[in-house]
Amino acid sequence: MQDDAALLSEDELALINALQLRPRGSWSELGHALGVDPVTVARRWQRLTRRGVAWVSPSPGPRLLDQITVAYVEIGCTADAAAAVSRSLCEHPHMVTVERCAGTYNLLATVGARDLATMSHYTLDVLPAIPHVAAVRARIVTHMFTEGGRWRIDALAPDQRAELDTPPPPPSAPVRAVSIDDADRAMLAQLAMDGRASHQYLATVVGASASTVKRRLDRLTRLGLLQFRCDFARPLGGWPVAVTLWLDVPPDRLAEIGDAIVRLPQTRNCAAISGGHNLLIQANLHSLADIPRLEAGLAAAHPALRIAERTVTLRHDKLFGHILDPRGRSRRVVRPDIWSEPASAG
Repeated sequence: MQDDAALLSEDELALINALQLRPRGSWSELGHALGVDPVTVARRWQRLTRRGVAWVSPSPGPRLLDQITVAYVEIGCTADAAAAVSRSLCEHPHMVTVERCAGTYNLLATVGARDLATMSHYTLDVLPAIPHVAAVRARIVTHMFTEGGRWRIDALAPDQRAELDTPPPPPSAPVRAVSIDDADRAMLAQLAMDGRASHQYLATVVGASASTVKRRLDRLTRLGLLQFRCDFARPLGGWPVAVTLWLDVPPDRLAEIGDAIVRLPQTRNCAAISGGHNLLIQANLHSLADIPRLEAGLAAAHPALRIAERTVTLRHDKLFGHILDPRGRSRRVVRPDIWSEPASAG
């Protein structure tokens, strides 16, 4: 029997990288790029998902990020209560990601809400009322330069990447008045469980035709409201270290520096934020020694930038709706629902 805690093989990492580039690509497309037959690719993916070491899920597209409110929320509690508080927070559908950290605060969460008023209610009223929570500090995202679904592990040859990395077409129409409706939310709830679910399966679950489901999904992705991502157990894939850097940059250089940081291979999330510091970077790294190297590189490339704080993630308890074990494997899913009214889960 294969050890569930075994490091991912090169073939497995290549498949994950392929699915990062084409999350809902057919087994034929993926197999052609990887040089293996479609049945073998499907079998490898089934093994990965069965072990919980890789999965595909939906995530907000760039246009949806412009419509909703996202915040990085630091939560303080006593050390002996951190695990219990994290377990409680992981059940909240607005808690997209929950990390236990080495830093000023015990927990760092990525939170989504339909608007600023809802985010205010959640951070001012709901979170402070949770037992053992002693402090809450929210940093509202004012612009998301890049989000984790666009991060790549670079496990493919250049020609393989070129075959799979087809840039999405630009939105074909203004989307100011377009939003996610109840029918879309029903599909997304199912896709949260399996981002590669077929159109026919989704149609059966939500009570629509397969052509209707395909048309709605194509519309959401075309308009930049929806995209898909492939995640994996990072400690088993050679990326055990995650760090969050809080930066100060001159306001007139914010866009320029943010766009440059997006191009760094370590960057997973980069956002302009409110509060005492105006730029956040979340990076995935191979080792703790890579943290000072990353910081030195940032300082050399951008002398106007100042690193104000750093937070090292000790453990991801939740990653984009997936509840993780200590080795980063997905054990179950709490479906994200940023459109609902926040309520404490205890």
